[in-house]
Amino acid sequence: MFSHKQVWAAIDALAQDNDMSVSKLARTAGLDATTFNKSKRIGADGRQRWPSTESLSKIMDATKTDIDGFMATMRDGQASFAAGFAGMSETGGTYVPDAPGHPVPVSIPLLGLAQAGSGGFFDDAGLPTGEGWEAVEFPQSDREPLYALEIAGDSMEPLYRDGDRIVVSPTASVRRGDRVVVRTSDGEIMAKTLARQTAKTVELDSENPEHQKRTFDLTEVDWVARIMWVSQ
Repeated sequence: MFSHKQVWAAIDALAQDNDMSVSKLARTAGLDATTFNKSKRIGADGRQRWPSTESLSKIMDATKTDIDGFMATMRDGQASFAAGFAGMSETGGTYVPDAPGHPVPVSIPLLGLAQAGSGGFFDDAGLPTGEGWEAVEFPQSDREPLYALEIAGDSMEPLYRDGDRIVVSPTASVRRGDRVVVRTSDGEIMAKTLARQTAKTVELDSENPEHQKRTFDLTEVDWVARIMWVSQ
């Protein structure tokens, strides 16, 4: 288990490695400039405050830092943590706490991306439903709804490869540049980068230049869910 101090120290190190202050790091990630200030790390009542999973995801995305590198910073000297969560990257999740307390492994649904498009696996809000889902364990402290999908195809290479598992939040806010899973009204489900969203359309990019940008009318999109982690 790593500590509150280690999590914040890893954020400081990430900023330093990218020649930024923590305020600039926050702004670069689209967050409030004070998000990582020293004053935000301890509450007025003296209790420890943790960065959210979403803010951690955003700063890693903004600095092109993979989760393994960020976790390695926090794991320094923490052999017990590494042993306790050995193999976690192979089961669809990565441990990042966002609240005080001890996260415990919980089961989250897992489905192949290609299979997901066949229908009957999601409700109108993009939450998992029905039968046919498998399960993987994921250390989670806040109980936000999450599920895992297994990538199929090469449209997001080299970022996501065929067989990689992504952990998706149907409730997290999304913004331009986020990696997302999108379901269209005709049942197609795809992992893409959100290039642009207007009042009428959604534009999606692929990482692989051999795949063209796709544009949908909003009436053609059932839901958009944010990709929070990837297991490679």
